[in-house]
Amino acid sequence: MTTLPTRTLGRTGREVTIVGLGTWQLGADWGEVDDAQAAGVLHAALDAGVTFLDTADVYGDGRSEQRIAAILDERGRPDDVVVATKVGRRADPHVPEAFTLEALRGWTDRSRRNLGVDRLDLVQLHCPPTPVFGDERVFDALDTLVDEGALAAYGVSVETRAEALTAIARPGVASVQIILNPLRMAPVDDVLPAARAAGVGIIVRVPLASGLLSGRYTRATTFPADDHRNYNRHGEAFDVGETFAGVPFEVGIDAAEEFAGLAPEGSTPAQLALRWILDQEGVTTVIPGARSVEQVAGNVAAATLPALDPDLVAALRDLYDRTARPHVHERW
Repeated sequence: MTTLPTRTLGRTGREVTIVGLGTWQLGADWGEVDDAQAAGVLHAALDAGVTFLDTADVYGDGRSEQRIAAILDERGRPDDVVVATKVGRRADPHVPEAFTLEALRGWTDRSRRNLGVDRLDLVQLHCPPTPVFGDERVFDALDTLVDEGALAAYGVSVETRAEALTAIARPGVASVQIILNPLRMAPVDDVLPAARAAGVGIIVRVPLASGLLSGRYTRATTFPADDHRNYNRHGEAFDVGETFAGVPFEVGIDAAEEFAGLAPEGSTPAQLALRWILDQEGVTTVIPGARSVEQVAGNVAAATLPALDPDLVAALRDLYDRTARPHVHERW
């Protein structure tokens, strides 16, 4: 097993590898991933030394959580692996009033069953309605669940910087999960400094802008009907910022082509994107997804690459300013 660099995950106090594994694709919404494929990805990540897995109760209606539990059982439940899940998107309707202690207890109990644990390592509110971030009763309920031993710590997954800043100011919030990548740079300006000052962990999702920054797509690329890059391209199902980081597809394709040309010799565009994220002070871990063993290996390799040259960093900022910034910077 490789020893990967680790950082402390905010107020959880747990050490996690700086490259983790996002497992949305192991549940649903990225095309079909069968049990064998999912097992291969999870084993490859754990074999590579990854100690942070991120999932949610709605990824395949619990399938992602259950697949993680099965693999961890096979491996004897290693003590150093931290599993973060998310709750709240099962609320129907998805309104602030749905986030009661009773509902949160029900969701977390279900995740405990799916993951096969008595106590969840980290539970994150899953991009709840904005008023939830200012509702004392919701965070009192989460404190109650910590006191009861159902979860060790809680955090939030956010859509906007304003939501992140509200959450960071709360003393019980251990971590914030947010979108950050070379096509979505705004959190560097305010969220990361605030998190550093408060001792809150930052978990970065959508690091490759839904695959755009891998350099594998063209304007002619199509996606399966059950892939959110098809059905949510304009925000039809959930926040459009979750798909291609909110950058219009054609704009993103052109930016990604230029981005790929900036990758240092010996590294891939995806590794350049991940390394840029890891170089941002305040980031704890980044959680790229993977659908193959090869993708896992490529992502993990970014953890041991050297920091980017300042001239390259400046070139990436210029690319962002010219392409994605007008579409995303103020919106999220």
